[in-house]
Order: sequence, then C-alpha cells, then structure tokens
Amino acid sequence: MTETEIRNRSPQPKPWIEAIHAYVPGKSAGKDGRPLIKLSANENPLGTSELALAARAQAPALYPDPDSKALRARLGELHGIDPARIVMGTGSDELLNLAAQGYAGPGDEVIYVRYGFSVYDIAARRCGATPVVAPDADYGTDVDALLALVTEKTRVVFIANPNNPTGSFLPRGDIARLHAALPADVLLVIDQAYGEYVAAEDDDGGMALAETHENVLVTRTFSKIFGLAGERIGWGTGAPGIIATLNRIRGPFNVSSTGQAMAKAALDDMAFVERARVHNRDERTRFVEQIEAMGNHGLRALPSQANFVLILFEGALRAETAFEGLAERGYIVRWLPNQGLPHGLRITIGHPHDMDAIAAALREMAEAAR
Repeated sequence: MTETEIRNRSPQPKPWIEAIHAYVPGKSAGKDGRPLIKLSANENPLGTSELALAARAQAPALYPDPDSKALRARLGELHGIDPARIVMGTGSDELLNLAAQGYAGPGDEVIYVRYGFSVYDIAARRCGATPVVAPDADYGTDVDALLALVTEKTRVVFIANPNNPTGSFLPRGDIARLHAALPADVLLVIDQAYGEYVAAEDDDGGMALAETHENVLVTRTFSKIFGLAGERIGWGTGAPGIIATLNRIRGPFNVSSTGQAMAKAALDDMAFVERARVHNRDERTRFVEQIEAMGNHGLRALPSQANFVLILFEGALRAETAFEGLAERGYIVRWLPNQGLPHGLRITIGHPHDMDAIAAALREMAEAAR
C-alpha cells in the first residue's frame, strides 16, 4: 500500500488546521538542557503575592465552581464591572481563541497587526477563518493601515495593548478612533495582558468601550503582573451577548479551584501589584538607558509599556549571535525569527543585577563584532 493510500484511509485534519504553526513558548534551558535564568516568558521577577500562595494551600481538591462566581464578583468590585459581564478563561489565550471561534469561520477574515501576538494567527486558522495581517508603523499598530483592510468579510480584529512582542502602545484616542471606524458587526478584541503595567493616567479606554458598546471584548490575565502564570487564569469583559457566546463554548471547569482561590487572594493584595509595577517601570527605564547608550553599535530598544523590551540589532552584532552569547552567560531570552523578527530579541525585565549583566554582555558582544 502506498503512502497516499495509507493517508487516505486515516482521519484527516481540516486543511486550515494543517496550516497552523503551533505556538512556541519561551524556553527555560539552553541547547544542552542546562537551566538558565529565564527572561523569555515575561513572568514577574518578584514572584507571587504571599496572600495568593497562602490561598493555594486552602483550595479544595474538588471540581471547581464552573462559573468562578466569587472570583468574578471580586473582579467586578475592583474594576466597577457587573460580574455578569465577566467571563473566565484558561488564561486569556482561551478567550482569544473563543472570540475567533464564536464570531468567525470559513469564508470570514480576522485582522491583526504585523508583529502581533502569535496566538491571533492560530485563533483565526483554528476556526477556518482567513488571517489578514496589517502593516506596522515602526513595529507598532498603524490604525489607518488596519482599517484599510476591513472588508465585508471581516468579523474580528485583534489588538494587543501594550503589544506583544514589541511593547508598543496605542493611546486612548487611537483606540477610540479604531473602534469608531469599525462596522458594528465586527468584534474588536483588545488584549490587555500587560494592562496592569500601564500607568493609570495612560489608560487606553478599552474597559469603557467594552461597557458601552456591543462589539468590544477586553481580555486580561493573571499570568503577568500577578505572577500566576502556572495557574492559567484569564478573564474578559464585554456586552452580555459576547459573554453569553463565550460561556457557551468555553471549557465547563476551565479555571481550577486552586486558580480561583489564588486569583481572588491576589486581587486582595494590590500592594504587591503596585510594587511589581514600580519595579518594572524603574528597571525598564534603567535598562533602556543602557541599551540606548549602545546606539553607535546598532542596538535599538523599542519604546515599551510592558514588562519586556524588544531590542533590534541593526549593526554588526546579529540577534542570533547575541541570543547564543547570552545563553552561554546563563540567560535565556526570546529570539523571534518565527514572528518575522530575526533581528530582534525580546527581553523580560528581571532583577537589577540580571539586567545589568545582560546590558554588559550585549555591550561586550557588540564591541567585539565591530
């Protein structure tokens, strides 16, 4: 029997599934398996709130509340949102996929920006929709370029704000302009995974849009500033119709008992969140200043509102060489050739001594490459 005959007798995935390139998470070890200091996944270097850790020990080993009622109530109280307008997810990744699945399918189009979060492409293809990639504006979101691609086939538009992996940020006026120009039957998904790192005065207005319009979904996560990445807890808010749609297709017990307990406790420790925000702001500023001092070596740090910095290598030192050199020195960061950024490294903001060591290593390698 030929290979083709064997293939024809076995279950076949849909062609749009075969077109998916599986998500590649940040690595935590070198090529030889040696554990490295991990600055590749945008985790919180301060760890997790002590209140959240204490709550973990008290969580029952039973089926979780399928509706996460207590956690949604606490989120609603904190953000001034009706809990009925909140949906929980297995990380915000689940909600991003459900948004595409709920509102798009074969023959439809899903738009996201170049250098956007790689899950958007997966979410679009997973439901059979066609991904449409909008040109960037110096690695950031270009609202006009995105709007120019909207057609009668457009069903969902994904925007990460701050954006991953570039760190770029759209201010409130641009988000409002984007939303106002979209047809009412297009779902605008504003992915605020890094929203807590943004200063309150710079709020992009996404939550307000989700409260007052029928076609906006805002997603957030406990994986970043709250330090609960291992628990996989995300949430979203939008109009009742959007929430009802996502609740129909989400997993029935998608947030564990432990996750619900830890997330609720984390929301009671906003002092920890503020420490993490201040630490990130100060260390990011200091690190960027060190990189900017290497401008004559061809290193450029893109402006970031998140807990990472994307460094572009535009001189003699190549990003791949720097990636490997940092690994030899004990650090793993994110090299991004699979996202169209073979000349970029995304580096999570860590402890001061680690950021200093990375900056010094980059300078050493850049000088050696001249």
